[in-house]
Amino acid sequence: MPDSALLQLTRPTRRDWRHGLLPPVVAWLTTNLIAWLVAEASIAGDGSKVAYWSTNGRRRWDSEHYLSIAKTGYEMFRCRERYANFPDVMCGNVAWFPWYPISVRVLSATGLSHEISAVVVTEMSLLGMFAVLWWLLGARLTWATGLTLAIGAVFPGGIYFHAMFPIAIGTLALLVCIAGLKGGSWGIAAAGGFVAASCHLVGAVAAGMLLLSALFAWQKDAWPVRFAKAGMSAVLAGCGVLWAKWLMWQGTGRWDAYETMQQYGYGQGDLRQPFDEMRQAYNVPFSDGYRPEGHPPWLVEHSLAAHRPQLWLNIAFILLILMTAAVRLIWKRRLEVEEWAALILTVAIFMLPFFAGAKLSWYRNNAQMFVGLILVRCMPRWIQVSLLAVCSIQYAFLGAMFFAGVLV
Repeated sequence: MPDSALLQLTRPTRRDWRHGLLPPVVAWLTTNLIAWLVAEASIAGDGSKVAYWSTNGRRRWDSEHYLSIAKTGYEMFRCRERYANFPDVMCGNVAWFPWYPISVRVLSATGLSHEISAVVVTEMSLLGMFAVLWWLLGARLTWATGLTLAIGAVFPGGIYFHAMFPIAIGTLALLVCIAGLKGGSWGIAAAGGFVAASCHLVGAVAAGMLLLSALFAWQKDAWPVRFAKAGMSAVLAGCGVLWAKWLMWQGTGRWDAYETMQQYGYGQGDLRQPFDEMRQAYNVPFSDGYRPEGHPPWLVEHSLAAHRPQLWLNIAFILLILMTAAVRLIWKRRLEVEEWAALILTVAIFMLPFFAGAKLSWYRNNAQMFVGLILVRCMPRWIQVSLLAVCSIQYAFLGAMFFAGVLV
């Protein structure tokens, strides 16, 4: 065969590249369209119309802390030093990890405002999430992969993928970590784990997963090499937490700044009984403290306790992931590297907030279970369609609860 003919057969055509990139882009556009429609049917906490395409539409509660880190760095002080009528507890922004606000600060150096930079970082991270997930799914459009992307567009808690929070960039980092394992690159896996751990404490589960990777990844290497790669990548991923604490020390002069804020500002810091925490999280009356002003529209009125079905949906998702993995182990006798990684991360992400006592924020932390979509691809189509329908309904209610300022 002539060289020119061989080159023509092996070189990807423009059409191949276009179809390879199109599904994740469509998924990203679709999830923005859905979020916008939910915003249109909602109201803000002050009773005004939600401006989804403005920065204010994405800015809620903890967003202020991330923006303050991006603008001025870390600080911690006694609340009464600045607010006379405030309880005598610790105030500051050292309860929030640095990677997302530092990314915002770096992008703002281009001349964009910190607020616009925060939204751009979030949305580009979300697009990256769909792109990496698409690669992990095999980058081939089938009913299974198409439905998986569709579920990703309305994933439980996914409204926070559009907000000024580190949920999207942290989830992207976890997916990159999995991609590194699948590709056999411990450096990429470690880098993804480092970023995930420095975005949020939940991302530190990547270090534990990487430590276990010696048992299911690096199959071409001898056991000593497998343990070395797993150990090195886990240690480097864990350094994301140490880096975060170092930055907090630089800003406050205290190595225990994070722990102090968690303990005295939020009553957290010790290990909790997870099932008791789930019960408390389920019973939190968010709408009693943060009810929107005026007469809310139907969607908002019926969404003020949407965190409760959200917990049931998250539990159902975990059970489906566990059953899917079990069936594949029984019938195929093995899981792929990326499937093992997704299984471990999904279970750990679900449980960690309840061990930590995060009963006011578990629903957004659990959104990082997005990595479990790698196993959703393997589910029967009727389960995928059912999951898509339930997730779509719940996405609308939780999204309205977010836009109304009821969720923190």
